[in-house]
Amino acid sequence: MSNESFNCRDIINCVLCKDAPCNLACSRTAPADIIRSIRFNNEKTAAARLGEISPCIDCDAPCEKACVIPGQVSIKKITGSLYENVYPALETGLPEDESRLVTDLCGVRLENPFLLSSSVIASTYDMCARAFEAGWAGACFKTICSFDIHECSPRFSAVKGPDGSIVGFKNIEQLSDHSVEENMEIFRRLKADYPSKVIIASIMGKDDAEWESLSRLCEENGADVIELNFSCPNMADEGLGSDIGQVPELVERFTRCARRGAKIPVLAKLTPNVASMIPAAEAAIRGGADGIAAINTIKSITGVNPHTYVAAPAVHGMSAFGGYSGNAVKPIALRFIAEIGNDPVMKDKHISGMGGVENWRDALEFMLLGAGSVQVTTAVMQYGYRIIDDLKSGLNLYLKEKGFDSVSQLRGAALDTLSPTTDTLERDTVIFPKFIREKCIGCGRCVISCADGGHQALTLNENRVPVLNGNKCVGCHLCVLVCPQNAVIPGRKRIMKPG
Repeated sequence: MSNESFNCRDIINCVLCKDAPCNLACSRTAPADIIRSIRFNNEKTAAARLGEISPCIDCDAPCEKACVIPGQVSIKKITGSLYENVYPALETGLPEDESRLVTDLCGVRLENPFLLSSSVIASTYDMCARAFEAGWAGACFKTICSFDIHECSPRFSAVKGPDGSIVGFKNIEQLSDHSVEENMEIFRRLKADYPSKVIIASIMGKDDAEWESLSRLCEENGADVIELNFSCPNMADEGLGSDIGQVPELVERFTRCARRGAKIPVLAKLTPNVASMIPAAEAAIRGGADGIAAINTIKSITGVNPHTYVAAPAVHGMSAFGGYSGNAVKPIALRFIAEIGNDPVMKDKHISGMGGVENWRDALEFMLLGAGSVQVTTAVMQYGYRIIDDLKSGLNLYLKEKGFDSVSQLRGAALDTLSPTTDTLERDTVIFPKFIREKCIGCGRCVISCADGGHQALTLNENRVPVLNGNKCVGCHLCVLVCPQNAVIPGRKRIMKPG
């Protein structure tokens, strides 16, 4: 959580219930929605919705008693912190509408940049309909194919953080197990019932003819955009999914086939299981793609059982490499998005970014590196379609604060600050750490890390106060990162003499 005004434990203790009892117990506000907003880096919106006068000041907090674990979450203290620390610092009121969020995907209007990515979360009519009702701009439907799909059980595993939330997620799931005909019927119904929402048809063919025919069929039945799945790491047969994405010649060949089948925009969804995505991205553009979708999941093993010696998920005593997703992969996804965004061949081409997006700040980072739309899966699997509320409101408030008229103005704004290597970076300045004494609790974590992982520039005096030796400090900022109280920040600079 980014805002230091809150006790993180109070926020983490909330389990984000369905039909939260605290909301039902409160007649003044929606405590569960407020806490969820804070969890998703959207505390400013939460504070603005509370208003100038906290509705909780004279309340005896029936919401806390109604909690599924009574007393676990200090709701009144949380709202008080919003009122005292966040609301006074608001730069602007909430936007009156969502017009700033309107953008497009290769000319196809998006009411906001947020889409469901191709996966189980967009695999039936009812699921997509509920997502559309919640406020998602569109959905990339689970990959349509003519293969005989028969899934295994279990097919998910995860790496969890200290609070039990999913940090990284592994799946060994394959493609849509509905027939092509069934999926086309879903497209027709969705387009009839939700004409303003965007349907992206993810497809995978087994040969040239099938890539072309599936593309044509999806357009005829209401798809607005085609996404070519060159990246699924879980295919049972060789020569499919990520096997294609690793061979630029195949990417170009099958993109050209799909392009023959449809006039609507075509995106090539590429695999991160490569050293560089540029060869495949440029091949897709040569084949007629209008843009790139990236990244799909990363081949992974999330853990091995120390008793059975079987990796997770275990399927009758066996396991397999699977696709890794979730917030843990965001740094890798951002690297690939920036790589594509900086490629001259990709100039003016659409990038639909994905890989670890949980909140509006994550999405913003993808856009600043070149993405024009953002797709989400794992966060929805963990928290539900409802996260769209904070994705939209957080980004909308940010745009208003920064004076942007359109979300499109963000696209690629950070690319000029990036270099693919470190050899261009300035190396003659040391930025010392600064210690905020009133926040320091004297734990000595900074001293331990500096001694055993840094440059032995810190000691702890008799009063348990960190003392910096400027002659040894190189400004690496390991101490800034490890401090559990956020009591160490960047401080003054020292210019080093060359040589």
